[in-house]
Amino acid sequence: MRVTFLSIPLAFAAAALTFAISAAPALAGSAPQATPAEICATAPAALRTLAGSAAPNAQRLALRDVNTGVALCEARNRAEAVKKFNSAAKALGTDLATAMAAGTVTASLD
Repeated sequence: MRVTFLSIPLAFAAAALTFAISAAPALAGSAPQATPAEICATAPAALRTLAGSAAPNAQRLALRDVNTGVALCEARNRAEAVKKFNSAAKALGTDLATAMAAGTVTASLD
């Protein structure tokens, strides 16, 4: 009888610990995402910079999507603009978050 009283709370504790351990990476990876307005402001310049060193075909595809995305941002259709920016980043062989991060990093050695 005592074994049952001890084993049930231990089983619940083990289950809770297992859940907490498995959920920790998902919670840690949920960094705040950029808003569509922020993407419209920063993504075009970052993607155009990356396109400058890309292969001609990838550059053509990326710049076409960037220009379409800019037009969509101006038309306040930011959700579709983000899709176009994602497509441009994919054509350049990266993802949008990486492209935007690469575009914002500046260093100066004087």
